[in-house]
Amino acid sequence: MIYKVIGLMSGSSLDGLDIVYTHLEEVRGQWSFEIKNVACLPYSTDWNNHLRGALKLNIADFLKLHTRYGHYLGEQVNTFITENALDHKVDFIASHGHTIFHQPKEKTTFQLGDGAAIAAVTDLPVISDLRALDVALGGQGAPIVPVGDKLLFAGYDYLLNIGGIANLTVKNGEELMAFDVCPANQVLNALAQRLGKDFDEYGNLAASGSLLMDVIGDLNEQPYYKQTGPKSLSNEMAMELVFPSLMESGHSTEDMLHTMVQHIADQVAAAVAQNRVATSPAKMLVTGGGAFNPFLVHKIQEALGEHVNVIVPDENVIKFKEAVVMALIGTLRWREENNVYSSVTGASRDSIGGALWMGHSY
Repeated sequence: MIYKVIGLMSGSSLDGLDIVYTHLEEVRGQWSFEIKNVACLPYSTDWNNHLRGALKLNIADFLKLHTRYGHYLGEQVNTFITENALDHKVDFIASHGHTIFHQPKEKTTFQLGDGAAIAAVTDLPVISDLRALDVALGGQGAPIVPVGDKLLFAGYDYLLNIGGIANLTVKNGEELMAFDVCPANQVLNALAQRLGKDFDEYGNLAASGSLLMDVIGDLNEQPYYKQTGPKSLSNEMAMELVFPSLMESGHSTEDMLHTMVQHIADQVAAAVAQNRVATSPAKMLVTGGGAFNPFLVHKIQEALGEHVNVIVPDENVIKFKEAVVMALIGTLRWREENNVYSSVTGASRDSIGGALWMGHSY
């Protein structure tokens, strides 16, 4: 069976909206995917400010933003469909939305971007609120990509996604676990912006800096890193890990960038050391925006040593893996099959996550 799906993903680094049109095929329990069309749409300054400041809004304005962002997503999908001649070729849309609030201890999470609004604008079925049921069942609601790591990327032992927050999936035989590792691009981007750059292209700024020994020690001793999984980080929690020891340290920005890169590498290596697999050498797939940072990838490989080979895939997989996985999660919801694993999130059971909005009438 082939499913023709549009997946939407907006990450915590606020670098833009990822849209992918993918064909997902299931044959006797084996899944494969083919990326057909893609787009990465940078947020305007206004949208960046709206999303960044959403939690400061009163309830009425927050709900209005939720609806408006849903209409925005639907409009971007309509443009994407027109530009790629996809009319009548899309079965449904799976939208992650943009995470604004995430407190799993309170069984609460919220992804901005009203699924009903997307459905109303596109006249297509929409599956949204992908994390909500897992959190209601006592889970972390994150990471949710491991279902894709298991079904679509079977050849890897570790799958590291370096977005605003770095998360890691570990596959050891039939055992599967995943967790948020540490802050990543949201910190690197914030530091690069101090120098008038949107991001540290190729890691050149970080490579020009020096390691701050006192700061790296403080960063690596944060209590979060002593917790075992399942565990996850909200955007706010992630930034708290680097305040004030890094962000208010008073050192040069280049040195802070260098130190943050080393911190990410240290924490990835520590996570792997705590979760060894039987394969040697093991294979680690690296995706997300951080995979385009050669200095960061080099530091991760250096920290891991010869027991793990770091593999960077082609550009579309790097950029759009999470959007493809959102499409898969939506497809499993469409099929009424489990798409979030309690072994990963700590929920009371596996679940079929996602709210379905029918965008057309019968």
